[in-house]
Amino acid sequence: MALSWHCLSLCLLLISSSTYIASSAAPIPDGLLPNGDFEEGPNPSYLKGKQIIGKYSLPKWETSGFVEYISGGPQPGGFFFAVPRGVHAVRLGNEASVSQEVALKQGSDYSLTFGATRTCAQDEVLGIKASGVSADLPIQTLYSSNGGDTYAWAFKAVSGVVKLTFHNPGVQEDPACGPLLDAIAIKEMPPLRPYRGNLVKNGGFESGPYVFNNFSTGVLVLPHPEDFVSPLQGWIVESMKPVKYIDSKHFFVPSGKAAIELVGGRESAIAQVIRTIPNKHYLLTFRVGDAKNGCHGSMVVEAFAAKDTVKAAYTSQGKGGFTTASLKFQAVSTRTRITFWSSYYHTRLGDLSYMCGPVLDDVKVVPLV
Repeated sequence: MALSWHCLSLCLLLISSSTYIASSAAPIPDGLLPNGDFEEGPNPSYLKGKQIIGKYSLPKWETSGFVEYISGGPQPGGFFFAVPRGVHAVRLGNEASVSQEVALKQGSDYSLTFGATRTCAQDEVLGIKASGVSADLPIQTLYSSNGGDTYAWAFKAVSGVVKLTFHNPGVQEDPACGPLLDAIAIKEMPPLRPYRGNLVKNGGFESGPYVFNNFSTGVLVLPHPEDFVSPLQGWIVESMKPVKYIDSKHFFVPSGKAAIELVGGRESAIAQVIRTIPNKHYLLTFRVGDAKNGCHGSMVVEAFAAKDTVKAAYTSQGKGGFTTASLKFQAVSTRTRITFWSSYYHTRLGDLSYMCGPVLDDVKVVPLV
């Protein structure tokens, strides 16, 4: 009996110690999750064809269900899987998932950036869960012709250790059918600081999701409810289609290091609610251009504030450039919603499968005396 109590005490001590170590670990830095690009693969003895056998066979990850370890390129059956950020990826079959526990700062907001591509069905979705919140993200529309679509999703860390889960909720005839994940990164989003002289928060879109250094077609920010954490701090994506976060390293942006590309016409809208004084007049200014990505044609960005609206026109040659637009409006309440969308749909010159649109940047609202 004494030995049993000794073993029990030792086990409790080990459990307590491991829990303390996990909860007190240094928060993960911005960038790829451990083995977030899946380049560290399972031992070949834990592979049945491409299927990963064993819950903990994929280094740094926990798998559930039919998960395949994929090498990019031609596949049996005439398929081709693009893995633009590296060589390897994972494919989530029916009801399959991959999970990882990470140390975070409790109470802080975080955004996840991940490369995801549908492989079979037109209606594929990718489920994502963290800190007790979840979402099913539609990935059926391809926005880049090379399979390089990248998405962002955000959440608040309610504890010091958070389990991140990517899940395929679909049920297809082929149990292996499902989305391909080829890179997953995380970024802490500190609270926004007030900007003197501008009522708009994050008007230059300088605070946004993590962008992969070696490859980027922009980061798609999908529509989300107003009360959810946004990967674009201060902004609400309130449309059918996403907006695209672009950076100055890979694209032309009118000002600073980042901007937004409205890639879905009127279905791609972004908004923010600002504090105003009823009956007072304000001036809204913003820049409209193109991302130097071959997106061409006559572009129009429509802006709305209170009861007023303006259409900002810009003719794009797809080589970079911008124009500045403005709108004077009178506030009708203590809260005024400013909204932007693209009037038209656009594709890249010579590539009709690459959806693109006008760039929005440097949004400012100032009171008029």
